[in-house]
Amino acid sequence: MGLPWTGPEAGDPRETRRSGAAVTSPAVSSRALPHPQRGEIRLEGILHALSDPMRLRIARELAAVGDELSCSHFDLPVTKSTTTHHFRVLRESGVIRQVYRGTAKMNGLRRDDLDDLFPGLLDALLGAAARQAVRLGSG
Repeated sequence: MGLPWTGPEAGDPRETRRSGAAVTSPAVSSRALPHPQRGEIRLEGILHALSDPMRLRIARELAAVGDELSCSHFDLPVTKSTTTHHFRVLRESGVIRQVYRGTAKMNGLRRDDLDDLFPGLLDALLGAAARQAVRLGSG
């Protein structure tokens, strides 16, 4: 379930609010994507984002590579629109950063931000997910 969006704040056409937290996007490019500032990332949002198996899978793949991956790299057993939704939830929660590089939308974990805000959380969640995958035989 997504949280409702409201329109731009008066005086700043670049700012959009989502549940009271400002999500700014540079006005430089129409292809710039909104991301929460580091201080706006909430634990509840991270836990919600990673509670979905597909989103957890995306985070695990990004962590394993340790670098950016394009959206097309991920072979998820869901429709393209559902895949887009999963990336949006991860981005809006602050788990990943998405940027366009040419025509590719690149994705990377916001590990530095998450480790600074919630030390050990990302490693604990990814480690638990890996152990569960082994236990369930899903890799």
